[in-house]
Amino acid sequence: MKFGKPLKRLGQIFLGLFLIWLLVLSSQLYLAASHPVEALLVLGGSIRREIYVAELSKSYPDAKILISNGSRDPCIWLIFDRANASMESVCLEKCAKDTFGNFYYTTPILKDWGVKHIKLITSKTHLPRSLWMARIHLGVHKIWVDLDIATETGVPGNREFWLKTILDVTRSLAWALISPVVPSPQCDRVLPLKSVDLQAWLKMGFKCEHQAKLDKMIQQLQEQ
Repeated sequence: MKFGKPLKRLGQIFLGLFLIWLLVLSSQLYLAASHPVEALLVLGGSIRREIYVAELSKSYPDAKILISNGSRDPCIWLIFDRANASMESVCLEKCAKDTFGNFYYTTPILKDWGVKHIKLITSKTHLPRSLWMARIHLGVHKIWVDLDIATETGVPGNREFWLKTILDVTRSLAWALISPVVPSPQCDRVLPLKSVDLQAWLKMGFKCEHQAKLDKMIQQLQEQ
C-alpha cells in the first residue's frame, strides 16, 4: 500500500504529459493542414492508382510523388509518358511488402523531403484501414493527410477484413509510440522514375496489368 500513492501520482504525471503532447501535436497538425499539398503518396495494389496519379499530378505541378510498392517500373514510366505527365519529381519506393510497410518505409522519405501536407492515393477497397494507418504513422510526425480515391475496376487491389484492420492499426499505434525516438528505417531501393531504363526493359520483355491498356504501346516500342 505504501507504493500506491506514488504510483498513482506517477501515473497522473504521465497522463498529464501525454495529454499535453496530444494538444501540441493537434495544433501542429492543424497548422500543417493549412499548407498546400506538397506530396502525393500512392499505395501500390492496383495500376489504376498510378493511372490516376499521373493525371492528378498535373493539378499539383510543385508536389513530389512517391509510389510505394507499385506496378513494375516500366509500366509506371509508360503511364506517365502516355499522360504527358512530368517524371521529374516522381520516386518509386520498392521495399514495402504490405500496407504497414508502405508507411513504415515512406514516412522517413516524406520527413526527409520536409513536407507537412500530403494527399494519399488509394482505392475504396483499401479503406478505412489505409487512411487510419496513414494518419497514425504520418500524424505522429506532424504530417497532415488528405485522401483521394482512385476508381478501381476488375479484381480489387485490396480486400479488407476487420481482423486485418485491427491488427494493422494496433501495430501502427505501437510503432507510432516509439518511432519518434528510434532511428528511422531506411529503404535502400528508392528509384527516381526518370532513371528507369525503358530500353533495357523492352529488351528483357515485361507485361503490365491488362486494365492499363499498355500492350499495344509496348509492342510498338519493341518493334521500333
